[in-house]
Parts: sequence; C-alpha cells; structure tokens
Amino acid sequence: MTFMLLIVEPRGQRAERSESEARGLYAQMQAFGDELKAQGCYIASESLRPDEHAVRVAAPAGTPQLRDGPFAEAKEMVGGFFLIEAASREEAVAIASRCPAARWATVEVRECAPCHVR
Repeated sequence: MTFMLLIVEPRGQRAERSESEARGLYAQMQAFGDELKAQGCYIASESLRPDEHAVRVAAPAGTPQLRDGPFAEAKEMVGGFFLIEAASREEAVAIASRCPAARWATVEVRECAPCHVR
C-alpha cells in the first residue's frame, strides 16, 4: 500500500530558525529519506516552500481563477512529504514515528487511494 507522510508544521516556524539550524534540520530529513531508501520503502519526497508562496486554482464555471495565499486562518501548513510503500497502516505509522519532523511538527499519515474510495 502507498502512504503519504505529510509534514504539517506551524506557520511562521521556519522564519524563527537560524539558517544553520534550518540546514541542520533539513539534513536530518534527508538522512531519514536515505534510511527509507535503504529499507526499500521510499518512493519520493519533497520539501515545500512556505504557503505564502502558494497559489490556489479553482475553475467553478470552467474558467480558471487564481487565489493567492496565505489562506483562511490557517495556523499550520504542509511543509513537505514523503511518499512511501508500507504493508499496513500500522507499518506506515511506525515509519512516521521515526521521522525527525515529528519533533517539531506533526506527521500526518494518509493512505493513497482513488477519490471514490471512502
């Protein structure tokens, strides 16, 4: 089964870190990705820029509309993700619990599935 580990972090937290602290945390996340690769469960990962750089696209009447962020009263933002393969939800949760980001953010575990699956 495929799972996405979403790194959900407090908005503004990154701006409070020094560059050396930020680079150190990023190195920990890269090492975690390398560990997942060695275990054979890694599919992909990416860090995301803060949400003030985001844009949302909606096309309710068929004409695309762009909406700039930041967005509605959000206290958190998705800061990145790991896409992994795991035998079960329990295994995915165990992997997420080893993620360094769990010390400064929340790691949300979501199973990938078609949108018609409940």
